[in-house]
Amino acid sequence: MPKKTKFLGIKRKILTVSGKRKKAIAKATIKEGTGKVILNQKPLEVFNTFQSLALKEPLLLAKDVLGDQLFSVDVDIVVHGGGSESQIEAARLALSRSLVAWFKEANLKNTFLKYDRMLLVADTRRKESRKPNDSKARAARQKSYR
Repeated sequence: MPKKTKFLGIKRKILTVSGKRKKAIAKATIKEGTGKVILNQKPLEVFNTFQSLALKEPLLLAKDVLGDQLFSVDVDIVVHGGGSESQIEAARLALSRSLVAWFKEANLKNTFLKYDRMLLVADTRRKESRKPNDSKARAARQKSYR
């Protein structure tokens, strides 16, 4: 349920959605606006080609379903932790989840799931913890016979 905030007598609808990938956590704040998408205070155009295409995928799919209605919202994404690729994937997840939560379109959700399930469902794989008195999570200590 979108939260309505009262600011000087004006009611504005704001919704915050999160996405995770490995150690990266992204929080997307979606509100009424003009169609801008900003990631860590930078527009999507400043990222390299592959990263910007990965971030624009949910927007292109949503544009096919929603049309010009997509340009009525602004999305501000803040990501911290993890590596650069994990941050991009977490931001992509948060962006698509926020669009589904804001517009509440079953058709949009189905389009995302059909195209790539990872647009709405987080990858739960995490780094396995290191075992005590051992070098890594799985590797056994070397032993010497001499």
